[in-house]
Amino acid sequence: MKTFHTDTIQQQDPGGRLYNPDLAPIEPTARRWGWFAIFNTWCNTAQSLLGYTLAASLFFDYGLNGWAVFAAIVLSGFVIMFLINLAGRPSVHYGIPYPVMARASMGVYGANIPALMRGIVAIFWYGAQSYVASTATLLLLTALFGEGTKATYLGLTPMGWVALAIVCVTQIVLFWKGIEWIRMFLNWAGPAVYAVMVTLLIMIWVRTGSSLPSEVGSVLKGNPQATGSHVSNFFAVMGTMIAFYAAIILNYGDFSRYVRTEREMKLGNMLGLPVNITVFAFLSLLISAGTIALFGEHLTNPTEIISRIDNTALTVVAALMFFIATVGINVVANYVPPANDLSNLWPGRISFRGGGMIAAALAFVVSALWVPVISVFGISKFVNTLGAFLAPAYGIMIADFYLLRRQTLSVQDLYSPSSAGAYHYRKGFHVEAIAALAISSVFSVSAVWLPALGFLSGFDWIISAGLGAVLYLLLSKHGAAKWAET
Repeated sequence: MKTFHTDTIQQQDPGGRLYNPDLAPIEPTARRWGWFAIFNTWCNTAQSLLGYTLAASLFFDYGLNGWAVFAAIVLSGFVIMFLINLAGRPSVHYGIPYPVMARASMGVYGANIPALMRGIVAIFWYGAQSYVASTATLLLLTALFGEGTKATYLGLTPMGWVALAIVCVTQIVLFWKGIEWIRMFLNWAGPAVYAVMVTLLIMIWVRTGSSLPSEVGSVLKGNPQATGSHVSNFFAVMGTMIAFYAAIILNYGDFSRYVRTEREMKLGNMLGLPVNITVFAFLSLLISAGTIALFGEHLTNPTEIISRIDNTALTVVAALMFFIATVGINVVANYVPPANDLSNLWPGRISFRGGGMIAAALAFVVSALWVPVISVFGISKFVNTLGAFLAPAYGIMIADFYLLRRQTLSVQDLYSPSSAGAYHYRKGFHVEAIAALAISSVFSVSAVWLPALGFLSGFDWIISAGLGAVLYLLLSKHGAAKWAET
């Protein structure tokens, strides 16, 4: 790990175009996150309401043998872990957040392009998760105070709007408290949600008796009438899982910069990704199979499952826990990143907190429009589309750090507005990197929406990242040779 002199870095940028204390490298002695914090970050990612719905639906939507779905989920966990470790290492080593890391490949000002791209994706996710968390809050309020009037505006009842407001205010307060409060919040939220899930499973098992194992067996056999080949569906499951984590894969440096050592980061990623994802998927399968035995239909929305159990005490506790889990990961994965990304636009004018408040305001609009507009796309298409924008940026950043720079950066130049800086390129923009990003992004989005490219389902995120990396290496080599001649 490197030690830094932030006073020297700050002095070279008196106008605050590239530096503020929030974006500055974190000294190794100031880091407090260990493997347990990283593990619980991934626990809360999976345990969010959207995470549960996605995990449960994978066993029913693709018609695969349940063991094949498990294999796809486990394999995707190892793939995600590998990609995450690559993205996390430079920030552990240098203490820098994602938008600063992007300056090395995109230019000190060109980095605003992928940073804003990530920020927009995070704001959409933030809005989506806020709405979903509000459904758990609504369930809690309804259990305590009754339904109230059922008149709706933009798909939400008055009680629904109150629930959404509670979620949004809670997230702002948690964000405002700072990263250490977030870490402590996650460290108890993750185990607590698992305890509630196990309790819910036990209650379902008690009510269904011996019929639960038979329903689980039926799910594991799969649906022989499902469309698509088993191979394509297997990779579709993998691709959907990878896309679900894609946003965090790109900007994982926003969190790994707080980790004490790379070893602790890797241990937390191992336990939190392949291990945790598998355990969570197994619990989701058991609970979803139990809903078939109990209600005659499979339910993938945990709030609906809890409401049908008709146990007030369980409803209150479970709704509170899913609310906590969804809020926790929303703050970490979808609030901290756009706060950094927006601050990176003009560090001297936009602080970390200021960027967070802008993100919260925009995300509230997304939450309000979720029911009548955004949800029409469906979860899988929504997840895959957002992930498509991020894959090429990831490939470019990784290729630059590991293949071109051999894992060596000049931290001082990352914050230098001088034209002599190593990452200034052409007026602060690395044109070749921006071109590679633009070209590969067109392909990655097309792979999601064009039926002719449907055979790439499950491969598109990896292909797009690889395409971004290859184009970047080719164009950068050409650009370097051209400018060397002049």
